[in-house]
Amino acid sequence: TVLMCRGKARQDFTGPDCRFVNFKKGEAVYVYYKLIGKSTELWAGSVGSDFGYFPKDLLEINHNYSNDELELPTDVSLIYYF
Repeated sequence: TVLMCRGKARQDFTGPDCRFVNFKKGEAVYVYYKLIGKSTELWAGSVGSDFGYFPKDLLEINHNYSNDELELPTDVSLIYYF
């Protein structure tokens, strides 16, 4: 797993289930995967020791660590929560 970028949460987010990471506005969020396919609005990352999915629009990127992108197919069941 490669750390892709770091950002700051634009607003509070509470995910619909345990696959999602929750955060508060202003918290640092670390991005490890940018999903492609049917769930392109989701990224996967961590806040503290918690890891999960979150909507990419809620993150303001402030530092890129890698320009390499790893493409991962997404699970269709993820999109049913939005």
